Amino acid sequence: MTAIHKNLAAGRWETMSLAEQLANVGSEFERVWHWRSKGEKKISQNAADRMLELIDLTINDKRWHSSRLNELTRLREELCRELLRVEKKIAPQDLQNYFLAFALVARRGI
Repeated sequence: MTAIHKNLAAGRWETMSLAEQLANVGSEFERVWHWRSKGEKKISQNAADRMLELIDLTINDKRWHSSRLNELTRLREELCRELLRVEKKIAPQDLQNYFLAFALVARRGI
């Protein structure tokens, strides 16, 4: 499969902190639901593809294998579960809050 985020897949992703990585996943997550709520299926699907690629890059980052791998794979499961709920037009609040926390930490540079 061809990488959507070629620069990130080539190694730049692994220079980011976990908070930065998950904040970026969260940005795509928000795009999925924004476009889904507007009935823009193709744009929403493109954002979902980007989101899944970013979570996969995070899962494949060896720095997180000893401490975070279970959480990250469970997060991917939840993201996929929510994507399959095609009738749902509003983002799940628990996942929004989860990603917001990482965005705030990443912004502070912690």
